[in-house]
Amino acid sequence: MATGKEIRSKIKSVENTKKITKAMEMVAASKMRKAQDRMRAARPYSDKIRNIASNLSQANPEYTHPFMVKQDNSKNVGFIVVTTDKGLCGGMNTNSLRLLTAKLRELEGQGNKVQAVAIGNKGLGFLNRIGAKVVAHAVQLGDTPHLDKLIGPVKVLLDAYQEGRLDAVYLVYTKFINTMKQEPMLQQLLPLSSDRLEADKEGSHSWDYIYEPDVQSVIDELLVRYVEALIYQAVAENMASEQSARMVAMKSASDNAGNVIGELKLVYNKTRQAAITKELSEIVAGAAAV
Repeated sequence: MATGKEIRSKIKSVENTKKITKAMEMVAASKMRKAQDRMRAARPYSDKIRNIASNLSQANPEYTHPFMVKQDNSKNVGFIVVTTDKGLCGGMNTNSLRLLTAKLRELEGQGNKVQAVAIGNKGLGFLNRIGAKVVAHAVQLGDTPHLDKLIGPVKVLLDAYQEGRLDAVYLVYTKFINTMKQEPMLQQLLPLSSDRLEADKEGSHSWDYIYEPDVQSVIDELLVRYVEALIYQAVAENMASEQSARMVAMKSASDNAGNVIGELKLVYNKTRQAAITKELSEIVAGAAAV
């Protein structure tokens, strides 16, 4: 049986751990609100640019952007993998990477080669471990995603698709549902499907545009902005999910630490009582012998 000193040392260690997890829970809770506000603020822009792109594509059916053309020639597929830079956020990254692994096996079974862009340290480390070809990466984004840091790495895959060197581009991230629930997502980013560019049903009517400089240039630029908006939205959703998942994980860790401390104190008290009883028995036995 462990001695009283060893048990006191364990109790002190768990109490220190509980202080750390409690502090991390409070920090994550404060960051979570800002991340959720940032995520919700990005949604109207994404919706509006989708509607404009849809109206433009309907108004000019004679021109089709390369992002909307399906390609089946290169047998190469690209992935944009959005994960966190730090751990201690439950099974959030694990669930996303498990979804990615299943898709990779499916594509490699069909004879496709894969190249990836990693956004976040956890995804970069995972892709390096499995031997995937990482063509670009962006890490240490901080608590606020900046589009300037994302455009460079992502543009590598967008240009490759536009040049016909990729058949498809997929986006892997964690979608924020609510504080207690985050859902891993794997979406086809390119080619853009018609349902993603579907106009708002309530205000479905034709628009007449004046183009400067010309139709092709405007649509080209707008669809690139639209794809970048989708990626930014995915990163914002992932960051909101990260803080929520970390807050829940740290709260669970703090509660578990409290339970462990209670159990250790019970064991300590039993050990202490047994030692006192033993000493009393020895004293009584000695007195009787005398």
